[in-house]
Amino acid sequence: MKILKEGCPSQDGFHMPAEYEPHKGTILIWPKRPGSWIYGAKKAREAFADVICATAESETVYLLVEAGELDDAWARDVGPTFVVNGQGQVRGIDWCFNAWGGICDGLYADWEKDDKVASSFCRKTGYDLYDAHPFVLEGGAIHTDGEGTILVTESCLLSKGRNPELSKEKIGQKLKDYLGAEKIIWIPYGIYNDETNGHIDNV
Repeated sequence: MKILKEGCPSQDGFHMPAEYEPHKGTILIWPKRPGSWIYGAKKAREAFADVICATAESETVYLLVEAGELDDAWARDVGPTFVVNGQGQVRGIDWCFNAWGGICDGLYADWEKDDKVASSFCRKTGYDLYDAHPFVLEGGAIHTDGEGTILVTESCLLSKGRNPELSKEKIGQKLKDYLGAEKIIWIPYGIYNDETNGHIDNV
């Protein structure tokens, strides 16, 4: 596993595939954080177990369960974003994660463990990794058709708790560079008060 600090996926011929394209497996994180999962996460864990069993019938399930290495259970947001090229190679992207808004409006005060999930997963599974730090992004904040178009919401990507030092144009260029996109569709808002500043995946 190599950590790629220079260059970017688009320059290397990589792009983010659509979610409905064939894939090897699904990453899940076992729920435990009291602030997110009440009553010891008992009912949540029952639901997760059902999802795991159903998913495992057709693909690999990667279940992260180390209590000391995780803050919360949102694998889509803290895990790597994978990109592919025409030769079938797969690489990960490690965005900076700050609990959906950092000290401005994040959901919890310490997100250091969650921010390490993407790099840890790629290291343990052998995928080369692009280090996109300090650019803040979550997996649920981006959606693609796999053919060069990325959908995002302004309420999320332009929020004060993510990349306030970057303009809309510069954020859009980051998405093009890392996701191999040609066009960014900016939707003004996601679902109001969804705790993520309006993730596109909720839309």
